Amino acid sequence: MVGTAENGDEFAAGEEQSKGLSGGGSVARAQGTPEVLCVESSTPAPPVSVDELPTDGVANPPPPGRKLRRSTRIALVVILIVAVIAGVGFAISYFLNARNYVSTDNAQVDGDKIVINAPASGTIDDWRATLGTVLQRDEIIGHIKIQQGFAQPRMSIHAPANGTVAMDNVVVGMYVTGGTQLAIAYDLAKIYVTARVDETDIKEVHVGQLVDISVDAYPQARITGRVLEIQPGAAAVFSLFPQSTSQGTGNFQKVTQVIPVKIGFEDVSALNNFDLVPGMNVTVHIHKH
Repeated sequence: MVGTAENGDEFAAGEEQSKGLSGGGSVARAQGTPEVLCVESSTPAPPVSVDELPTDGVANPPPPGRKLRRSTRIALVVILIVAVIAGVGFAISYFLNARNYVSTDNAQVDGDKIVINAPASGTIDDWRATLGTVLQRDEIIGHIKIQQGFAQPRMSIHAPANGTVAMDNVVVGMYVTGGTQLAIAYDLAKIYVTARVDETDIKEVHVGQLVDISVDAYPQARITGRVLEIQPGAAAVFSLFPQSTSQGTGNFQKVTQVIPVKIGFEDVSALNNFDLVPGMNVTVHIHKH
């Protein structure tokens, strides 16, 4: 009976313990093992990230891109339309220009050089043909002292033609040998344009054709001229340093050659409004028809 009472007390104690833990958890007892108390926490579990969700091996799609605003789309369309119109306009202009003109910007104002050389060897005693000086034919522009034993006769230097000095190489007192280039002059009343036309276009150019001339220094000026002469040979043939198409390797490289074309101004009196000098860059449009 004692054993039965003890067993009854143990049972009652276990039942009370189970009731005391009914609000917070449950007690699990295994036969032959110590009692283990398992408590279920009431704290909520953290949320699961979308990226951690199972996807069956398929990558999650990226979030949808931000759509362009209506004003941005309209601006892009306008820019595209303007670009297309500009391209079409350029193509039409190029086609019409190529159809009606032979054009080149490889052209300069030019003139016949008036070279002033030393008449003999000696020392320059005086010199008047400075840069920009207007010369008259046979005018005395300086003197040179010639050494002949103990005597030093002075020889006059004359201007060979009318012109304006464009380059002056003289320093008074310098010694020169006969034939040394002292200065270069141009007759500005007889200047012209030398245009270098590609050999592929030269068949369209003929003496007497009308030419529109645009001077870079005076872009608003309307100047016209006529083809006076077509040089019978490429510019490279007459150059002091002819072009080499092999570059010393023996391999031929084809290069488009240019043909010099002399163009005279139609209204020379109109040139008085512009200070045109040899070397100025111009663009020419030679009329085909």
